[in-house]
Amino acid sequence: MICFMFPGQPLERPSRLPDDPDFREIAGMTRERASFDLERFAWIGPEWTDNVKLQVYGAAMGLYRARRLRREGVSPGIIGEHSMGIYAALATTDSLPEGEALEIAFRIGCAAARMGASGAYAVGCVVGLTLEPLLAVAGNNGVYLANHNTSRHFLLSGDRDRIAAALAEALASGAFSATPFPCDAPLHTPLMAEAAGEIRDVLADYHYRVPAVPLVNHIDQELLAVADIPAFMLRELELPVFWEKSYLALRAAGAVRFYEAGAGESLKKYNRWIESQF
Repeated sequence: MICFMFPGQPLERPSRLPDDPDFREIAGMTRERASFDLERFAWIGPEWTDNVKLQVYGAAMGLYRARRLRREGVSPGIIGEHSMGIYAALATTDSLPEGEALEIAFRIGCAAARMGASGAYAVGCVVGLTLEPLLAVAGNNGVYLANHNTSRHFLLSGDRDRIAAALAEALASGAFSATPFPCDAPLHTPLMAEAAGEIRDVLADYHYRVPAVPLVNHIDQELLAVADIPAFMLRELELPVFWEKSYLALRAAGAVRFYEAGAGESLKKYNRWIESQF
């Protein structure tokens, strides 16, 4: 069985963009629904943050890659999603139109950016520690596990100064690397409850359809039912992403060929590491 995997927000802007009819159509949709010009990587109208740019770009590239795979005759029997990859995943499984998926990615990104106006947040990528010492580092510094990607690749999220202290402790505890990235809001942590009201209102503006392809969610690895979609999209912002469990669940469901639909190849790299451990 074929699985399409939709990665989360990329960490950097692209050096080159595709140039074909599918990309031009997605780019036009992005201008219309998210007020963002992909080709110039610039806002049309009010300025938002670089993180919102990357979130919209990530959703657009997920839609584009899924289109191109299908044009090549590759269709998914199951779908997996990671973090902000949920928006393009929902469009690919026909739960939302592509334009609405882009619009939701943009609007939720803006809600996170407004949250960031009242605080300074960061994520920290920690490679090399196992889960137990990683959680001890998080607890010692008042930050949160945001992504459990593999048995030795994690993201922490929280207050920027606390993340800096946590990364220093992680290195002292034997991490291979510990890298900070500034962000608008502490995604995938309980701190996102501050923006829950606004995000709930955004999600209520859309009508969701029954997924045409089974979609495994990244929290508890259950198939996402149509009635659960709005609640999941809110809940996933406050809880960690468990990619290792998700990949193993996709394999257990019968997936044998995995295609990453989005910017970069981060999930493919995680999958190779996970496979080496089992």
